[in-house]
Amino acid sequence: MDAQYDAVVIGMGPGGEVAATQLVQNGKRVAVVERELIGGECGYWACIPSKTLLRPLEAAAGAAGVAGLDAPAPDWAAMRDYRDTMIRHLDDSKQVEGYRSQGVHVYKGTARFVGREPWEVAVDEHRLTADHVIVATGSAAALPPVDGLEEIEVWTNRQATTVEEIPGRAVVVGGSAVGVEMGQFLARMGCSVTLVQRGPALMDREEPRVGELAAEHLRGDGVDVRTGTSPRRARRSGRDSVLELDDGTEAVGDVVLMATGRRPRLEDLDLEQVGIGPGAKGLEVDERCRVAPGLWAVGDVTGTALFTHVAKYQGGIVAANILGRERTADYTGVPRVVFSDPEIAAVGLTAEQARAQGYDPVSAEVDLPRGLARPWTYATSPAGRMGVVADRTRRTLLGAWAVAPLAGEWIHTAALAIREGIGIDRLRDGVFQFPTYSEGYLLAVNELEL
Repeated sequence: MDAQYDAVVIGMGPGGEVAATQLVQNGKRVAVVERELIGGECGYWACIPSKTLLRPLEAAAGAAGVAGLDAPAPDWAAMRDYRDTMIRHLDDSKQVEGYRSQGVHVYKGTARFVGREPWEVAVDEHRLTADHVIVATGSAAALPPVDGLEEIEVWTNRQATTVEEIPGRAVVVGGSAVGVEMGQFLARMGCSVTLVQRGPALMDREEPRVGELAAEHLRGDGVDVRTGTSPRRARRSGRDSVLELDDGTEAVGDVVLMATGRRPRLEDLDLEQVGIGPGAKGLEVDERCRVAPGLWAVGDVTGTALFTHVAKYQGGIVAANILGRERTADYTGVPRVVFSDPEIAAVGLTAEQARAQGYDPVSAEVDLPRGLARPWTYATSPAGRMGVVADRTRRTLLGAWAVAPLAGEWIHTAALAIREGIGIDRLRDGVFQFPTYSEGYLLAVNELEL
């Protein structure tokens, strides 16, 4: 069965959804192809379930730290039930019907390219032709090449976020967002957690202090944090899943959660049949998110920045260009948040990255409880630190980070300042609400030796 469309969207995670919705709302004839669930990895196995599971434990810890309150005990059955509600019980039938009611043609299956000029996509017995095709197939968990991995109980983010019963022991491999978030979740649910990080620090793409503080908080939750080592072999010993590490030690758990990065999902598209080859990180796109005339890509599959908010942003960029509204992408000031407790948020450049790009960076770090009232109204034994990176010559903000309550909300002050090039002197003249964590920006920028 053949059908002609203005645009075909392959993959209906957040980026694909934004593009499809904006196109159909502007009168385009749109088809979407999804081999799993509309909503994608984020909606069912990543952002939504992980944040839903983390929030009750954050609230319980927060209550324990507030005067006059006791820590409520987590109710795993209730937490799990609400998680299942939030992920729609892994059922996207309402989403499918919602798109069809808007006039979108929904195809469930695996898409592959079979022609170009015009673009032609096959989904089972269907042949879809279109002037524009948007690839939004996302990414999958990348497993490291460890001998014996097939012998042990291995989880990725999918098993961790849809867990039915909390294991007694877990080894988490990887010290970035997934490892930190799910390691803390499991530990606070009573699981004995060992976290193994190959590099010298957690969160190793951020300022070193961020990783140090993250490790400190995880250890406070009982996590055995081991840095500077990685698995060299896996084996089963009775019921134990054992990782032999390259420092000569072992890490033992009932399960091993591999939080070791992502890879673009491109393997089933047969892109080579239409002369398209992926780059090292995925599909290479220009400033309009275009791969080739009429072929576009958004989200993780581009390897640009593996965040849901970036995928949604790119979806809007592509839709605008297809609709004839010239728009280019600008990734300056994209925030990065880990929803641990306390939250970890960052934006812009680290001092090392700034130096490598030719800036003259100057940094400052502040202890928020020492300088602000808000942490003391928030908790009886508050903690929280933040830092900023500025360019000494231009007197502009280049980067910022915070490990503190609600940091994912107030990092956007720095994101806006970096994106719009707001100067340090202008920030110093700002009036911030009292008492808030956002006042920390005044503390930090006033500490800069410019």
